[in-house]
Amino acid sequence: CLFYIFFKHIIYMSQGITSDIISIFEKFPKTIDGKDAILEMKENNGKNWKQMEWAGFYFEYWCNQNLKNILEMPSSKKYGNVTFDAFFKRPWDFKCHAIEAGKWTPINDYEAISTAIDEFGDLGIVLAECSVDYDNESSDFKKWHDKEKGKPTPYVKKAIKRKAPSRRRKTGISVKRISFIKLDRKLLDNACKSFQENLRNSNGKSRRRKVKLDLSKINDNLECVIHFS
Repeated sequence: CLFYIFFKHIIYMSQGITSDIISIFEKFPKTIDGKDAILEMKENNGKNWKQMEWAGFYFEYWCNQNLKNILEMPSSKKYGNVTFDAFFKRPWDFKCHAIEAGKWTPINDYEAISTAIDEFGDLGIVLAECSVDYDNESSDFKKWHDKEKGKPTPYVKKAIKRKAPSRRRKTGISVKRISFIKLDRKLLDNACKSFQENLRNSNGKSRRRKVKLDLSKINDNLECVIHFS
C-alpha cells in the first residue's frame, strides 16, 4: 500500500499533478444546484455569474477559490488574446462537460493550444464530467436568472429583437468524474476537430477557430481520474 501511494505520487509529480492538487479536487461538490452556484458567484464577485452556461464557469470559479495558492491562476502567459485558466509546469484549462451532450467536448482556441503544445509539450485539461438536470417547459430557471441579472444587455436585446432561439438552461449537475487529460500533439491531431470556422460574432467579427476533443479517444492520455459515487 505504501509503495502504491508513493508510486502514484511520483506519477503525479512527473506529469505536473501533485497529490495536493488531487486531494483538493476530491473535495469538489458531487451535486450542485444552479441557483446556489450562481448566487455564490454573485456574492463573491465571480465575474461570470450572469453567463447562461453557469456550470462551466462555476467549475472555473471553484478551482480559482480552492487552488489559487498552488497554481498560478489565471496563467500570466498569453497566446494572442487567449489566457489559459492556470499554470503549473504547463498551461491548464478547466472544463465542464455534460455527459448527455455526447463524446465531443469544446476545449479552447486552436492556435493558442497548438502554440502551448509546441512550447511545453502538452496542455493539461481538467474535465468535470457531469449528468445534467434541465429547466422545465415554463423556463422557470431562466426567468429567475434573468431577474437576478437585472436590465438586459444590448446583446440580449438584439437577440430578442431577431427572435433568436434560447437554449434550454441547466438547473443542476451531478458530477460523475473529474479527468486529468494530457493534450499533446498526437491527441490534438488524431482526436480533435475544429469548429466555428467561417462563423461571425454578433459584432460582425470572424470567430476564431476552436477545438473539440473526442472523449472516446483519450484513454492513453488520461493521467488521473477521480470517480464520484
